[in-house]
Amino acid sequence: MINSKFKWQLDQPTDPQAADKLAKDANIDPFIAKMLAQRGVTTPEAAEEFMNPSVSAFHDPFLMHDMQKGIDRIQKAVENGEHITVYGDYDADGITSTTIMYETLSDLGADVDYYIPNRFSEGYGPNVQAFENIIKKGTTLIVTVDNGVAGNDAIDAANQLHCDVVVTDHHSLPEKLPDAYAIIHPRVKNENGDGYPFGDLCGAGVAFKIAQALMDEVPSDLLDIASIGTVADIVSLRDENRAIVKFGVQAIQNSQRPGLLALIKEAGIDLSKFSEDDIGFGIAPRLNSLGRIKDATVGVELLSTFDEDRASELAKFANSQNDLRKSLVDQFFTDAVQSVEDGGDLHGRRTLVVVGNNWHQGVLGIVASRLVDKYQRPTIVMTAADDSDEVKGSGRSVDQFDLFKAIDPIRDQTVGFGGHHSAVGLTIKKDKVPVLKDQLEKAAADQHLDLSVKPKLAISAVLPISKVTPDLCDKIKALAPFGQDNPKPIFKMQFDSLANVKTMGKTNDHLKFSLVQGNNQLTAIAFGKGSVAPELQNGQTTLEVAGEIGENTWNNRTTLQLMIDDLKQTLPPVVDQRTRELHQQMFAQSGVYVFFHEKILKQLQRYVGDQSQAVMYNQVQKDFTDGHRLYIVDCPDVVDDLVTLLANIRPQTTVLYLYKKQLISKIGMPDRNSYAKLFRFIKEHSNINIATQLKQISEHLHISARTIIFMVQVFLELDFITIKDRMINLNPDYADRDLKTAPSYHLRIEQLAAEKKLLVSNTHELVSFVKDCLGV
Repeated sequence: MINSKFKWQLDQPTDPQAADKLAKDANIDPFIAKMLAQRGVTTPEAAEEFMNPSVSAFHDPFLMHDMQKGIDRIQKAVENGEHITVYGDYDADGITSTTIMYETLSDLGADVDYYIPNRFSEGYGPNVQAFENIIKKGTTLIVTVDNGVAGNDAIDAANQLHCDVVVTDHHSLPEKLPDAYAIIHPRVKNENGDGYPFGDLCGAGVAFKIAQALMDEVPSDLLDIASIGTVADIVSLRDENRAIVKFGVQAIQNSQRPGLLALIKEAGIDLSKFSEDDIGFGIAPRLNSLGRIKDATVGVELLSTFDEDRASELAKFANSQNDLRKSLVDQFFTDAVQSVEDGGDLHGRRTLVVVGNNWHQGVLGIVASRLVDKYQRPTIVMTAADDSDEVKGSGRSVDQFDLFKAIDPIRDQTVGFGGHHSAVGLTIKKDKVPVLKDQLEKAAADQHLDLSVKPKLAISAVLPISKVTPDLCDKIKALAPFGQDNPKPIFKMQFDSLANVKTMGKTNDHLKFSLVQGNNQLTAIAFGKGSVAPELQNGQTTLEVAGEIGENTWNNRTTLQLMIDDLKQTLPPVVDQRTRELHQQMFAQSGVYVFFHEKILKQLQRYVGDQSQAVMYNQVQKDFTDGHRLYIVDCPDVVDDLVTLLANIRPQTTVLYLYKKQLISKIGMPDRNSYAKLFRFIKEHSNINIATQLKQISEHLHISARTIIFMVQVFLELDFITIKDRMINLNPDYADRDLKTAPSYHLRIEQLAAEKKLLVSNTHELVSFVKDCLGV
């Protein structure tokens, strides 16, 4: 049984009529209107702004806190020839923020350089020693990007050395803001209590707004870099961010940056079909890997250089660092899983703490995320070094557990600790690992962490695969760019069966199959689900599938496919296992085995186990089947017999074997000419021995032997003939009677109808019919 990772929930707009009204008022496609309504976009004006953002989407940068003050200080430094240092961060948002600020100041003629702190030796944000070194080299103005709002100590040190600091940041605000010359932040309120209209900018977005203020226009040449930071930092893709990414994706397609183009080439991205996904899965991981593995400083050079040879060299380096990062993650994840499984950490515990030896610190957060995905519980992954008594690590959490709040009570027992609800970083002494484990379990109890509660998966609609067309795909694309607060629509697919089930990848980690409905097929891919392949068989399945519709291009041919978000199997009410052969193994499962022909029951009864029952259809009682599996072994002669049986019982699952050795429909019902030919033959011949003469009669009349036997039975029931000692003769006293009044004739009609309904029909038709009979 394949269990779902999520709790599926059909996404319904608050106002059921909103989508229809929007489609009419805005004159847009009803499907798009429904998707917009699910996103809270319900007016024509909002729809136009969402679908077609314009330059007007960019707010006045001077509405942001301290923007004027910060701009004045930067301009003064430029005019006076002061040395400015842009102090960035080592992730993709930090690298792009630094690039934007550095290029903007360079274009203004500033004396400027940049500094990216080292993740491992200096950590995140303003560092006192780094600030002091920068100032000693002649810097009189430090402009932070993507950091600084919590850098009180380093900023105080800079002030004492008579160096001003302009903070540009977007991260959560601390209780006490630093004493910086200016704090440009979209969530800090101005003196009059007003705030910037949109508070969800990333670091690159804030840097972009400063560039807009300095240039007195929207800096279109920086949209490509700003969009990378915005997608990479997983901020809301609404309002201003939506415009940044929408225009940024277009800018990247036309980019002249040698470094960006070289990076796109290394990532194997088709620039003609570039989308925000290519940023999230191609560009951003390669930029992030620089800071995770070594030094992110080269990332700024990569994005800003105009030397094509240097750009190619740096792009190859970024790609190799990303490959190394993936290799390390795979290695440490495998080791971590083995540690968890061997150590019994899943028994009686709701949280996980895994400690490796000499694991690379830069990838511990990714390993923790993968463990959370696998085990669905808060996880901290740490590494120990042989020459240190400390362990360092990162933690990731689930929605219902505040990881920062969980660890905060033992903050005084840590060497270093920081983070938020879903992610933390910490350093502790080795002997404090048991304390950490106990505290997490205590917090799990205090926060009432319930591991059985699954995160929700919003289903946009239920779609038959016949509706998955290029036109539908184009409609979905109209809602892009997708990301935080504008997720790709997820559909639950309707289909009849699976085909071509197989695994993919070097270690068969991934699953691929086709969803089949009539003449329609749709390829589906499920990453990380290769292990469930043996549970899926071609043909009818109880599998339910939810995923995102997309395109796959291979050898210049583009096809539609489903990228699966979740799978689940449910015990089906009806299973089609129709067969022409019965064998002992088919009676191995416990349940109630129902027969319509006593002869077949007697032949097979010995195969039915002690925990099961074998009964005739007219002997089934309601309590026989309640909550049990019901097996319909053979095919009834009359459909109503099956209908009557199913109407009065409530099995958990009904399995349909519907065995019939030979189909009467292959013979059919004799026509009137056949009856007339046989009648004349009997009339003209006396003492016909049907046992010895059947073959000759069949050849003479050109009628099959089985049909002749059937017609003889009809004649006998109508008193047209007599049979004595196997000799057939015409009844001299026969009277004209309608053939349809013969019981065998009527039974043949019923049998043909039963075969058509139960044996000739396709799986969907049969299952639907039986479900209707069961009332499910």
